[in-house]
This record gives sequence, structure tokens and C-alpha cells, in this order.
Amino acid sequence: MRIWQAGALAIIAAVMLFGGMLAFQELGWRYGRRPEVVTEHAKREGSGLMDNAIFGLLGLLIGFTFSGATSRFDQRRLLVGKEVNAIGTAWQRIDALPSQLQDSVRIPFRRYVDALVVSYNSTTLTRDVLREPPAVAQAQQDTWTSAVRACVTKEGDVARMLLLPGLNDMFGAVEEERFARRVHPPLVIFVMLGLTALAAALLAGFAIAATDNRDWIHRIGVAAVISLAVYIIFEMEYPRLGLIRVSDADQALVDLRSTMK
Repeated sequence: MRIWQAGALAIIAAVMLFGGMLAFQELGWRYGRRPEVVTEHAKREGSGLMDNAIFGLLGLLIGFTFSGATSRFDQRRLLVGKEVNAIGTAWQRIDALPSQLQDSVRIPFRRYVDALVVSYNSTTLTRDVLREPPAVAQAQQDTWTSAVRACVTKEGDVARMLLLPGLNDMFGAVEEERFARRVHPPLVIFVMLGLTALAAALLAGFAIAATDNRDWIHRIGVAAVISLAVYIIFEMEYPRLGLIRVSDADQALVDLRSTMK
């Protein structure tokens, strides 16, 4: 999913749900105001139980998806911290190389970290953040090639058991964080959430049709709150593509890069 698609998805979904809920509330209200239906309102004492089942399901779905999105958001921040720790460890292990070989590894290493920082903060509209950017892949290959070249020399053989496993751990931590961006609930969960919200709006509109007051404040308020919750859920599911980001965790990587002299 590309940035312009995923970034706009949260706003589009929230706006469409807000408009849809208002429309379905109005539809239910208009149907409930029909003369042949008005006379039946007094006989609907037990129907509130069925309405409550829909409203309860809506609350369950919002709670389920919100809790899951929050959990995955926190997990991604932890993975960024793990990634920064692995990068710092690998950088320190370069010291195990002889001084004349260290620069040959440090230079591509810095380029690799720079490419990571750019990829995490890029706003390029056509970049797919779920895949490894070409600049990062090239920098990773250059770093690994340089490290292997240094370690196979007689002078660098001592650092081989420290540096190469450290680089493997670093690359693995970066890939683990990138893979975590792919973990989301099945699409059917979001579809069910939207349909349940519309069904609840329809029933709510029908329920208030027994009174002459259309009560726009409550109508708009309920639709706005539910739409806002859905918007935040989408934002946390795609934290690098919208207003809610993991920038605090990313700053740790920027701080680490500033120490790489």
C-alpha cells in the first residue's frame, strides 16, 4: 500500500463513515415517521433488546480493533528500540578491527544508517514503506561486503566472530521492524465495523422517530465520535503514513547517528 493511498485511507474512511451514519440515521428516522409505522412504535417495547445487541456489537468491534491497533503501535516502537540497540552494538564492534581497516567499514555503515533515517522520514508519495527501499538495500550490501572484505584479511580475522554476527543481528532487527508494518487485522474486521456502525445508525434513527425532535446534536455527536475512533484506529495501524507516527522512537536512531564520527 503506497503512502498516498494509506495516508488518505484513514481520512476517507472516517469521512465516509461519518456521512454514512448521518444518512442512515436520517433514513431510519424518515421510515419511523411514516404514518403506518408511527402507530406501531407503542408496540415496540421488546425491540430495544435487539437494538442493544447491535450497539453492543459495535462497541465490541471498536474496542477490539482499537486495542489491537494500540498494541501493534507499541510493539513497533519497541522494535525500533531493538533496532537502534542492534545498530549501536554493531557500530561498536567495528572497533575490533585494526585501525587501518575501520574506515572501510564505518563509511558504508554511516551511509546505511543515513538511508534508514531518510526512509523513515520520507514523504515521497510513490514510495512503498512496506518494502526495503533500494537505497537501504544497496547500503546494506555495501556495508556487508566491506565488513567481509575486512574480516577475511589476516589483520581483521580477530574481529570476524564479533563484527559479522553483529551486522547480521542489525539487519535482522531492521527487517523485523519493517515486517511488523505488514501485521494488521483482516480486512473483513474493518468491513464488519463499518457495516455495524451503519446498522446502529439506522436503528438509532428509527428509535428516535417516535418523538418530533430530530436531535441533531446527538446525531452529529455520535457519528463524529465513532468516525473519530475509526480514524485513530487506521492512523495507529499505519503509524508511518499519517499524523500518528513513531517519530519519538525514530529520534533515537537520529541521536545514535549523530554519535557516529
